[in-house]
Amino acid sequence: MGVIIKTPMRVLVIGAGGHAQVVADILLRMRDAGADVTVVGFLDDDPALSGGDILDLPILGSTSDLLAISHDAVVVAIGNNSTRKQIFERFRKAGESPAIAEHPRAVVAPDVRLGEGTMICAGVVVNTGSVIGADVILNTGCTVDHHNRIGDHAHIAPGVHMGGEVEVGEGALVGIGATVMPRKRIGAWSVVGAGTLVTRDVPDGVVVVGAPARVVREL
Repeated sequence: MGVIIKTPMRVLVIGAGGHAQVVADILLRMRDAGADVTVVGFLDDDPALSGGDILDLPILGSTSDLLAISHDAVVVAIGNNSTRKQIFERFRKAGESPAIAEHPRAVVAPDVRLGEGTMICAGVVVNTGSVIGADVILNTGCTVDHHNRIGDHAHIAPGVHMGGEVEVGEGALVGIGATVMPRKRIGAWSVVGAGTLVTRDVPDGVVVVGAPARVVREL
């Protein structure tokens, strides 16, 4: 299970790009809804960003500055799945506590298991019996029906709809507006193109597009 914000927590957001700003906003909305969370600021390895501010929050330096900044938890808020995995695993091995960022306007069934560091955006619905891995992005308005299993470091993009008992492998990306029929599997590190209709299992490490989905290349 992930680190759920129930006690006072100071959170660093890792990254300062568009997705990081969405995650920071989620944390701020959690605060507005009563969570005792303080967003300390951002860390980003782009030196041009250091010293700036976004959403009235400071960009405090690069990831190498982590230990010099007082904090209780981190959220690795980087959209690219492989890059996010590398940084997430490096920080976890170093003893960092990855926090769960769950927008107060998401609907998550009480028995859903959320892995550490997972990000759940506004309008997301996750139904009963589902298991969400670590460092997963459930992006704006996606729906995850009952008894889904989402692997670590996966990204379910905005507007995706997944039927019951779907399995998504580690690091997979399900693109904007895709539909995955019940009891189908998306292989590890595969990419489902935007608007794709998945009616059959998708192998590991491929790109699929179309309605119905077809493999267009291997990764």
